[in-house]
Amino acid sequence: MKCFFYFKDRNRNRERKSAPVVLQDQSKSDISGGGGERVTKSSCSTSSPRSFSDLYEGKAQNLRVFTFPELKQATNNFNRLLKIGEGGFGCVYKGNIKPADGKGESTIVAIKKLSRDGYQGHKQWVAEVQFLGVVDHPNLVKLIGYCAVDGERGIQRLLVYEVMSNKSLEDHLFSTAFPVLSWQRRLQIALGAAQGLAYLHEELEVQVIYRDFKSSNVLLDDDFKPKLSDFGLAREGPTGMHTHVSTAVVGTWGYTAPDYIETGHLTAKSDMWSFGVVLYEILTGRRSLERNKPKSEHKLLDWVKCYPADGRKFGMIMDPRLENQYSLNAARMMAKLADTCLLKSAKDRPKMSQIVETLKQIIQISGENSTSIDTSFQIVDDDPVVEEKPKQMGATESAKRRMAHLAKLSEHVGGMSRRRFMIMQKAKVT
Repeated sequence: MKCFFYFKDRNRNRERKSAPVVLQDQSKSDISGGGGERVTKSSCSTSSPRSFSDLYEGKAQNLRVFTFPELKQATNNFNRLLKIGEGGFGCVYKGNIKPADGKGESTIVAIKKLSRDGYQGHKQWVAEVQFLGVVDHPNLVKLIGYCAVDGERGIQRLLVYEVMSNKSLEDHLFSTAFPVLSWQRRLQIALGAAQGLAYLHEELEVQVIYRDFKSSNVLLDDDFKPKLSDFGLAREGPTGMHTHVSTAVVGTWGYTAPDYIETGHLTAKSDMWSFGVVLYEILTGRRSLERNKPKSEHKLLDWVKCYPADGRKFGMIMDPRLENQYSLNAARMMAKLADTCLLKSAKDRPKMSQIVETLKQIIQISGENSTSIDTSFQIVDDDPVVEEKPKQMGATESAKRRMAHLAKLSEHVGGMSRRRFMIMQKAKVT
């Protein structure tokens, strides 16, 4: 699913730079809403004047600078057979890189090569270097280094990450080519992704709004541990008494908060909306937008509204590939959590740390119920029962008619008492 840009970027025509210099601080016009209560804030944003640019300058030396020939050799000249992913940014290849000092064993990595005609330009590439060069969390993908070359054949922009062998959450939820994710594994993935977002929102010196949370950006390692990737659209959050950041609306169709689309006011609560969408994808095994379904089911959020978490028919939305192997109580709680993330008013949505705690409770409840799965949701339609009742009534009336007819016949039966005859015929009818 491709990213969209609602408005043209005013800075699009700025001179492109050959090295990943940090993005310029936002102008005053980019941050709005002073004087009111903050929609959200990071733990230290009100007390620290430092920007993300300052943080990057202190950690930039941790990133390795690769030459283009190095990465060309690592990918066998960007061989198609080594391509492991593709998107609006370009292609991702699996590669083998040697240690910087040339000693030791090679390391398998993922190398993202920016397309010259891609949706992500130099600015998004720089943003990814800047943010991933600073953040450090088990649920965020690790950036190893980068390559930036301006030559006669044009510019080359590449990023080198740790490789994630189990692809993405999107692959496992929607593609039959991948093994089905178990219920417990889905819960752990949701929790890990939430912890990554909570770190960005509340645990850094400067708040980061991810802005492009979706199942394809949740990558899975060897142990199916989730890690958020692709920080090209990430932005610094509001500081001081400001409630939001005013910015051109970018994101992915089906995941972007409607309040952000309508106003251009970006807050951390925009990420909560996206998280709620992904929670429903985890529950249902359906994409946020599916054109191959009946019209009433094209939009996931519209469809699940027909099956509320407390309703008898709630189980109808659950991913059939789970084969009923899940806790219904935990699934209901997860749907209710998703609903709070999808509240129309951004300020009413929970903080990411609250979502983390709720998911921990859901996992605990699911573990307690793991040995006795509640499958009562299967009885969701009363029509079969309604259809059977007339049949039962019809059979009873028929039996009565036959008994009445036999009673008349009994009057003409000789040599046998009426009572005995009636008992015998009643036994035949039943």
